[in-house]
Amino acid sequence: MLGTQLAVLNDGTPAGLTDALDVVAGFDEALTDGFARVGEPGAAALAALAGALAGTPLGDRVAEAVDKMTAGSVAREHLVTLAGARTALLGATHDALLGRFDTAVARDRAAWTSTTTRPPAEHPLDGARAWLHEVAVTGWRGVDHELLAAAGAQVEALLPVPTLRRLAVLLDGLAAELRASVPIGTMPQVPTRRWADLWTRATLLAHVPPAGTGSAAAELVTGRLLPLGADVHEHDTAVQVQVHGILEPADGSPPRLVRTAVGAAKVDTIVGPAVWQLLQAHPVLLAALAHRRGLTVTDLPVSGGDLLWHDDLVQLGEPADPFATARVLLPTAVAAATAPLDRHPVGIAEPVLLEGYAVRADDGSLSLELDGHRIAVAVDRLPSCGPLTAELVASSSACLGLVRWDDGWRVQPLAVQATVKRRTVAAHNGDWAEGVTDPKVAKAEARSGDVVAVLRERAGRLLRK
Repeated sequence: MLGTQLAVLNDGTPAGLTDALDVVAGFDEALTDGFARVGEPGAAALAALAGALAGTPLGDRVAEAVDKMTAGSVAREHLVTLAGARTALLGATHDALLGRFDTAVARDRAAWTSTTTRPPAEHPLDGARAWLHEVAVTGWRGVDHELLAAAGAQVEALLPVPTLRRLAVLLDGLAAELRASVPIGTMPQVPTRRWADLWTRATLLAHVPPAGTGSAAAELVTGRLLPLGADVHEHDTAVQVQVHGILEPADGSPPRLVRTAVGAAKVDTIVGPAVWQLLQAHPVLLAALAHRRGLTVTDLPVSGGDLLWHDDLVQLGEPADPFATARVLLPTAVAAATAPLDRHPVGIAEPVLLEGYAVRADDGSLSLELDGHRIAVAVDRLPSCGPLTAELVASSSACLGLVRWDDGWRVQPLAVQATVKRRTVAAHNGDWAEGVTDPKVAKAEARSGDVVAVLRERAGRLLRK
């Protein structure tokens, strides 16, 4: 990405973006108060949502739902319509931002191809729909432990059905966040956008769940997969590693930007490099990250740009430097279209290669400057399980990262090339996938002990009793 491309990216915001986000914020505040009795601010927010969707295919349905709800009738179908309207509005902002990015870097993107969903299983979904309806009527400030306890039964009913597990995990996570925040009425600031995002996604998934990943319509790909970098998502109870890469199909078609993810449950005491031990069920992927090697994939399922990982369908290939891969293939790689439910500004994560920049530090924040144009660095997204640090980024001259939107464009480093003691070194998030390679960090880890081994031993002892 050259300086002129950065200029295009940062040259203002798409028309209507601020207005669209203000409408979403108004709806989210109304959801915080609940729809049992829609007051004047809530009615104004709903009217603004209807106005924003007027003239679209959803316009008439949204207007009808808003009229009914302001009159005191809060039916499930009205809430589903409003969830769809909110998603459509955020989807439009996503498309506008992504279109600006594609223009800036001249990235080709495949067109979206609709897929057929399976008919919903009415019995297990009915309870989830009822619970989400009750939450919306009550509002976040009115949520109590009794309402949250009812979510457990819905999660248990959904989990046994493979196509409904995504919804089950989403409901479980939302209920857990709400439970940890009760009494919500006393919170100084409610995370309205996040909780509204989760409620909206759950409401739509409960209405029409997606087809299973094992459906006959799944595409199978064969070719060479060249990893670019690993994005680590870590929470107290779960960790997921999302690997971005470029697939060279064996049929000779253009290279494709793809990603794949593996994850595991965890406890909050497992942090730092220890989280990699939880992913040992995927040794081929971990080896590719640790040794920077390519992979040969055979009949691996893919949905859009997401590879559905199976270690037994993949073999380690030759060494493949991610920076070399990016320089040669990234300019011509075709990006996948975004699935309708995933069209949200926070979901934008586009691989880029930045080189020849200067690093600027202002009040503890970093930015990369090229030809007089800057892009902020998402230092807060650097994981603790790899060697990449803010100090390395500050001394770097090349960066492989993900461009994201967070009320402004930022780049999240996945790997950097930096000068350390007059020597050029490369650091990647996945370098420690098979164990820490930095002697100082390894010594510190040894002193603290193997947390995962201790927990496994204690769990085994409990099972033997």
